[in-house]
Amino acid sequence: MNKMKELGVSVYPEKASMEDILGYLDKAGKYGFTRVFTNLISIEEDRSVLEKFKKICYYAGERGMKVIADINPEVLKNMNITFNDMKFFHDLGLFGIRLDIGFTGLEESIMTYNPYGIKIEINMSSGTKYLENIIEYKPNIANLLGCHNFYPLRYTGISRAHFNKCSEVFKSYGIPTAAFVTSPSATFGAWQDYDGLCTLEEHRDLPLETQVKDLFNTGLVDAVIIGDCYASEEELKLLGAMDRDVLSFNVELEEGVSEIEKKIVLNETHINRGDASEYVVRSTESRVKYRGNYFKLFNPQEDIKKGDLLIHSSLYERYAGELQVALRDMKNTGKISVVGRIAPEEVFLLDYLRPWQKFRFKLRSIGSVPTGSQ
Repeated sequence: MNKMKELGVSVYPEKASMEDILGYLDKAGKYGFTRVFTNLISIEEDRSVLEKFKKICYYAGERGMKVIADINPEVLKNMNITFNDMKFFHDLGLFGIRLDIGFTGLEESIMTYNPYGIKIEINMSSGTKYLENIIEYKPNIANLLGCHNFYPLRYTGISRAHFNKCSEVFKSYGIPTAAFVTSPSATFGAWQDYDGLCTLEEHRDLPLETQVKDLFNTGLVDAVIIGDCYASEEELKLLGAMDRDVLSFNVELEEGVSEIEKKIVLNETHINRGDASEYVVRSTESRVKYRGNYFKLFNPQEDIKKGDLLIHSSLYERYAGELQVALRDMKNTGKISVVGRIAPEEVFLLDYLRPWQKFRFKLRSIGSVPTGSQ
């Protein structure tokens, strides 16, 4: 499987018209989405949906999109399918199946050797030794994937600590990983109960773009999938254009900021110094690149807040032009220009910026309101 970071959408054939589903896949494919999640658990007793399901799989495949369907042992039992016969799923046009609930570990290992190359995706959120147990049975690791759960009920999503713990196990074996985010534009998911479909509970009320940035920035997720239907075309386009390898913060700039200061903030790829401070992120190359320019003291707010964008004025001799980002509230020295701030909903991402990590800023106009959520 391609190790490039992937984006995905979800579709639920029993809950939407074919026209809506295929139109959604067209839009997602246009913006570079390559994964499709769907659910066979909820249609286990409705075989009439399977032809519709098959058409969707092949339609997605023709557009370079890989469909993975959620199943459990009960689905196999109801459809009279044995765990070691993947022909049914191959004939549907599936790239893989996700085991929401698994077997003993031996069965999963056998499934990874299916002659069709169907990927076997296992649940990453349980926090048990499930993966290690499968590994003991010597699976074909090339056909093994991992994917976290989504959580339709508010307050039931997993914590960041649990997410990190579970994800790190899968990454240690080199197994591709995935997790879910929820679209504020969406109105339904796989089940009737629905408060959004995210993996991390703390994501539930964040803009979609911010959720995706956060997951990719962890370094623990290879694919991010929108769990509910339907993300807006604007959201799909925004995510498709996102740099999945370099964290980019949305920022607001103060009116009256100089052109040089705008260039420093918006046109440079910044590097968080390795000798990291508790008070500020330091991007020091700008003071070298723009040496010789005069940096007039601008908007020297006495109280600096976490997330403020700071540029040292020429009242400093050596440090004039250095860009910093405040990591905590503090007092201005009287020589620092406060040129803008990180968008409020993205300030928390500063907590996960690592030493020597590269990052960028993207302008969001002051007064704009991020898309709300559930």
